[in-house]
Amino acid sequence: MYDLRAAATVPPFYQKLQAAGLFPLMSTGLSTLQVNVGRTCNMSCKHCHMDAGPDRTESMSRETISQCLGVLRGTNISTLDITGGAPELNPYLPWFIEEAVKLGRQVIVRTNLTVLDADNYACFAEFYAAHQVELIASLPYYREKNTDRQRGEGVFSASVRVLKRLNKLGYGLEQDKLRLNLVYNPGGAFLPPVQHALEADFRRELMRRHGVAFNRLFTITNVPAGRFLGFLQNSGNLEKYLERLSDAFNPAAAAGVMCRNQISAGWDGRLYDCDFNQALGLPCAPEVPGHIQDFDWASLKKRPIMLGDHCYACTAGFGSSCGGAVVKG
Repeated sequence: MYDLRAAATVPPFYQKLQAAGLFPLMSTGLSTLQVNVGRTCNMSCKHCHMDAGPDRTESMSRETISQCLGVLRGTNISTLDITGGAPELNPYLPWFIEEAVKLGRQVIVRTNLTVLDADNYACFAEFYAAHQVELIASLPYYREKNTDRQRGEGVFSASVRVLKRLNKLGYGLEQDKLRLNLVYNPGGAFLPPVQHALEADFRRELMRRHGVAFNRLFTITNVPAGRFLGFLQNSGNLEKYLERLSDAFNPAAAAGVMCRNQISAGWDGRLYDCDFNQALGLPCAPEVPGHIQDFDWASLKKRPIMLGDHCYACTAGFGSSCGGAVVKG
């Protein structure tokens, strides 16, 4: 795990929490089980904190997925949040979703959209609709040049094709149960703009230019982890970026971080407080179970949250996202 303190000129994150009366930061319950089903992806995005890509082979086994389902079966966790990599590349994803829906759980899948443009995976759009899966879809910008610069040539066109298909299935329409939320993240070492203003821009421009509708837009602050951390180091921007995050610390956002009411399971079943801790190899506190097979509701729902300076990203500005999860409202 890379030690951000070696490059930091900002105060340790926990000191900011102490000043805000929030240290130690404790879990307030468990409403969401987030599961990373693998780091294999059809893309290699520059900002990816998981360093996912076509060359990654890590994929959650059926046995580990069964253990995740056992946790849902034995608790009142209401939401299953599935992420990757590209979740669609895990061969057991349809079964995982079907079983979770049978248990009455809300299922969220975080998709990069482009995988649904490939012939072998296009059927997932109809599958998601049939099971009323909520989609959180990455779309860096409403202009082709900006999106392709961050994610690769042709990504924007493929994403728009998929969004139009999803709209035809009923996704993204106000009156329907099929929710389609988009995610924006900056293309460089800066903070995202105010969420509601950018959402209005996305809504207007995607409809005007492409006839595409969606429910909500969430802005995510890039976390110094994975491929984005490498970019910050190589470009000499790491210290300045951490300073920018520290200066934007928002106590209200810190109090509402999503790691306080979720738990994150890695592709191998190891437990983390959030997706970003998982990317950095920072497991849950040593006094609580470290693997999904040893899941213990009583201890995990009141555990201390493991912190690092990367946590500044989840508490910057309006704090619209954290721990790989998006605040919904």
